[in-house]
Amino acid sequence: MATASVPAERTLPGVLLGIVKSLRPKQVTKNGLILFVLFFTVTQWWDRSDVAGMALLIGRSFAALAIFTLITSAVYLLNDIFDVESDRAHPLKRHRPIAAGLLPIALAIVLAGILGLGGLALAFLLSVEFGYVGLAYAGLMQAYNLFLKSQVILDVMSIAAGFVARAVAGAVAIDGSVVGGEVMDFTISPWLYICTALGALFIALAKRRSELVQAGDQSGQQRSTLDQYTVPYIDALIAMVTPAALVAYSLYTFSGTLFGSSILPENNSMMLTIPFVAYGLFRYLYLTYIRSLGESPEEILLTDKPLLINIILWLGVSAAILLVNQ
Repeated sequence: MATASVPAERTLPGVLLGIVKSLRPKQVTKNGLILFVLFFTVTQWWDRSDVAGMALLIGRSFAALAIFTLITSAVYLLNDIFDVESDRAHPLKRHRPIAAGLLPIALAIVLAGILGLGGLALAFLLSVEFGYVGLAYAGLMQAYNLFLKSQVILDVMSIAAGFVARAVAGAVAIDGSVVGGEVMDFTISPWLYICTALGALFIALAKRRSELVQAGDQSGQQRSTLDQYTVPYIDALIAMVTPAALVAYSLYTFSGTLFGSSILPENNSMMLTIPFVAYGLFRYLYLTYIRSLGESPEEILLTDKPLLINIILWLGVSAAILLVNQ
């Protein structure tokens, strides 16, 4: 197995840069899912008479984002520690600071402990429920590192479950907030689980397909489960998950609830957002199958302009519909 040579001398600027890279700042886009609940809450229940209450609501949501970022940063450090040998066999991942020897493993372990424990402590300070979600996510990711990532199918399902945890975290973080003299009580809708899980599963499968295609004969060295997958098999799974995600979202727009207790507009105007979701899925398939970019979802979200514009339009149309139908 190919290994990366450890630099003879580490400099302080190099180690600091290695720490920043290992925390994977681009991955914060995944945690942005936490703010989705805030977005739909603000657009549906904006109360001009209680600016302080709305500000507190927004502050709690962004605090949740920051806290969850601490937890996920710790998870990424531990991922790189567990995967150091397989990363050194990967043409791109071998440049990660830990795999390249730029960041000492001992220091990475200490940082992961500080960020993880500190993040969980802050999570429980924000709310007990939010703390339990953060703890469940951290436990799931460690189970992934120790066992689940080597189990075919369960590896992508556990990744999808991590995204569901983010969505739930966004809801429980602002549950109980007082706006306009009323306590906001969020009953998490099953649609939140279904749509998030299917969307995340779609992205995870696209990532596995791209990894398998790019790795070729070296797939088993780069990720153990890749030897258990084939491109036709993953294509079959994507062919099932993609329409399921689109149908689930479509059903949500006219028969679902926003948070279990808040009914969507009775005129079914949320159906106007279906084309944006359809385009997003089809665009992602294009980037995966034609452009071979599915291995880095965060890069796609940050660099693909058509997809970014589509997401902005989806958010804008959704907000407009909810505001008009208040």
